[in-house]
Amino acid sequence: MTTMATTLAKSAKSEAAAASEKSAESANRTVGGAGALDVAARIEHVSKSFATPAGQQLVLDDITLDVARGEFVTLLGASGCGKSTLLNLVAGLDRPTAGAIGTDGRPALMFQEHALFPWLTAGKNIELALRLRGVPKAERREKAEELLSLVRLQGAHGKRVHELSGGMRQRVALARALAQDSQLLLMDEPFAALDAITRDVLHDELMRIWRETGVSVLFVTHNVREAVRLAQRVVLLSSRPGRVAREWSVDIDQPRRIEDAAVAELSVEITEQLRGEIRRHGQH
Repeated sequence: MTTMATTLAKSAKSEAAAASEKSAESANRTVGGAGALDVAARIEHVSKSFATPAGQQLVLDDITLDVARGEFVTLLGASGCGKSTLLNLVAGLDRPTAGAIGTDGRPALMFQEHALFPWLTAGKNIELALRLRGVPKAERREKAEELLSLVRLQGAHGKRVHELSGGMRQRVALARALAQDSQLLLMDEPFAALDAITRDVLHDELMRIWRETGVSVLFVTHNVREAVRLAQRVVLLSSRPGRVAREWSVDIDQPRRIEDAAVAELSVEITEQLRGEIRRHGQH
């Protein structure tokens, strides 16, 4: 499948999940335990396996994790440890093999690729999410403009995707995710493809938007410094099968810089733990 086709397939899948209210399972996920408690997401003893020619492969094993309302949590681990799989389960794009997931309303999902429809303008991409949410047509333009302003892209409503830089495209993707009016934002390595300077700028923007909106964030990354730079809490998954290996509360004042001494110090500690998990995996 081409990159463009992959992008469109992911985007369509995400928007279909955001719009669908039909399945009883989905209703149970969003109305169940999490909504009655002070959490945005509750993951309870979740495991996930996939069928392979050699038999069932266990990817996630007995994951239990809460994300509090308004909390920013980064999910860290080596490639292939199941981070994105867990995010897809929380988003409702797949079902766990065992365990239960509850969320406070339907989550919004932002991918590593911007997943914007290239034949729509920046504003129309956002308006599409608003339409799927049921916002009346007469209100969509104004709300899209407000969201573009929130991500500091005033005046970009009529710009096509090819006219936008990589960082601008990710801002539009973030605005589109926020258009779903979700209390939980799931972010799957959204800045991994950007250069270091653009990524640093978008870190600042994400922190500002998080503070202004009060949304809860579960952010997947393999970059230790990025995890520490952003999060209130860092959760490390072991190498496959993914288990919660350790958690760290990040008691470093914001705003933080990725080069700050305190960020570097905690990053070294987490990196050593991550290396240990990778070594253990390599021995099996």
